[in-house]
Amino acid sequence: MTSRRSFIKQASLAAGAALLIPSFAFDKVTKKVGLQLYTLRKDLPSDVKGIIAKVAEAGYKEVETYGFTNGKFWGLTPREFKTLLKDNGLKAPSGHYLMDEFSKTGNSDKLKADIEAAAAIGGKYFTIAGAHVDMSKGLDGFKKTADDFSKVAEMAKASGLKFAYHNHDFEFKKIDGTTGYDIYLQSTDKNLVNFELDLYWVVRSGNDPIALFNKYPGRFPMWHVKDMDKAKPEWNTEVGKGSIDFKTIFAQANLSGMQHYFVEHETNYNPTPIESIKTSCDYIKANLI
Repeated sequence: MTSRRSFIKQASLAAGAALLIPSFAFDKVTKKVGLQLYTLRKDLPSDVKGIIAKVAEAGYKEVETYGFTNGKFWGLTPREFKTLLKDNGLKAPSGHYLMDEFSKTGNSDKLKADIEAAAAIGGKYFTIAGAHVDMSKGLDGFKKTADDFSKVAEMAKASGLKFAYHNHDFEFKKIDGTTGYDIYLQSTDKNLVNFELDLYWVVRSGNDPIALFNKYPGRFPMWHVKDMDKAKPEWNTEVGKGSIDFKTIFAQANLSGMQHYFVEHETNYNPTPIESIKTSCDYIKANLI
């Protein structure tokens, strides 16, 4: 559940149904296939320029960052990284960051630096990759985190960014007849707090993404698209090779409010990275958009 989140946190600490897709369901933005760069976490840090070039060659037009550390993205300043993306025909509308220090201590210095970096590379969304919740407090713990979302969202808004939260599966566990995820959605302003829905973790938790779209229409402007291995559901696989019915989900993009989506390979998965991301991109272009 926490592999990517743990990676980002460690970096921060070290730094201090087969339905055809209706043609109207997608606009020019959503046809741009995106990649969460955490997918390439083994190779990216040692060859940033080479890997970014290969991402573009694989057919992607957008990326989502992670691991902003010591004022840099893998050794590049925000300005340098933005230039690298531009040179490869890429944009980064979203990036993953953490807010645990702010939630625990109220210190917003690191958070402000992250927001500035997200804005500097041309981002639209400042996305929290998973937030600390005091589980001992039950639903009150989630309510406190939801309040923190609103505070961070105001900070992001001041820098011209929108706030989004990326889920895993623990938010969907039932507590007193509801879930932490419901608390997040019901306790926050829809015009201020957005959600990046990780489709794998929703399905893995036993829930239906489309049910969430119907319950909270327009609240999910971003998705994470990663498939579930048919034999081992705790594993990811390339999009189109697993058990998640992406055709049915993508058909409801408008209901969701989806504007950007990012392929990701995260858990218990060791593919040939570049070949794998191309396989996923090719499937999406041929079958989903």
